[in-house]
Amino acid sequence: MVCKDCENNGVYISLSGRSLCPRHFKRYFETKVMRTIKKYDLLRYGEKVLVACSGGKDSTALLNFLWNLIKNKNGGIAAISVDEGIAGYRDIKLRGIVKFCEEREILIHIYSFKEYYGFTLDEAVKISKENKLDLKPCYICGILRRNLINNVAKELGFSKVATGHNLDDEAQTIMMNYLRGNPSLLARLGPKTGVVSNEGFAQRIKPFYFCTEKEDTIYALLNGIEVDFVQCPYHVENYRLEIRDFLNRLESTIPGVKHGLVNNFLRILPLLKKEFSASRVERCKICGNPSAKNTCRACMIKMKLEPFLKRVD
Repeated sequence: MVCKDCENNGVYISLSGRSLCPRHFKRYFETKVMRTIKKYDLLRYGEKVLVACSGGKDSTALLNFLWNLIKNKNGGIAAISVDEGIAGYRDIKLRGIVKFCEEREILIHIYSFKEYYGFTLDEAVKISKENKLDLKPCYICGILRRNLINNVAKELGFSKVATGHNLDDEAQTIMMNYLRGNPSLLARLGPKTGVVSNEGFAQRIKPFYFCTEKEDTIYALLNGIEVDFVQCPYHVENYRLEIRDFLNRLESTIPGVKHGLVNNFLRILPLLKKEFSASRVERCKICGNPSAKNTCRACMIKMKLEPFLKRVD
């Protein structure tokens, strides 16, 4: 189909059936992201932004977008990548994001679980399985990665941490927490995460919140970003995978169902945030970070693993 705004060949068809060529798709995509940033007050003039980059298409495309948006403004932008220690996977992803940053002269901070926590994710998973600790790979990874990035952002003086989460990601997370009955976790979602502001947390933002994974992929390709489809070896153990496949099947028969899920969720999100805004925020007795309990989840994971670490070494 030809583009609705010109006579060039289209590369994308929207839910409304509108075909867009590369130039007009980029305009459509970037306009959507800027509307999200402005509507939800995600960025302000002069702020320092740290972009969490996994090396995948979404976070790399976000870094590219924000770099072009912020680099000449009175602020600052840098990338951070975390090497969790996943053999045959993370090294591939890191090579891609390092190359991308070097070509554009973007400062990138790289931290590893091994240096920061004293163990890799592979070692943690092995310990958990051998000792029946019931610590799932994605749980360990998610908690420790967020903890590391938050700590680094505060140390380096970044006011915001931007992540490449898209509409598909948010729809999956909403559904997962609905089914698990986790209203307090639902309250933390949205384009700007969290329920209460706290100096111990760097504000996390999602500029690609209303962009689909398909749109992210097209945008990345049109901007010359290398897209690989190497998947984490632990993804098969992930509950999210089941939810993702369920929503994709539903979307194929009912187009727009993901948009509907996310948009309707945003209507009740203010009520959820209001209900849980009074939740008490304590300080972790071990690391001092804000926590819902007297010991944060990152420290709980480390406490469970530490007795077995010498055996791994």
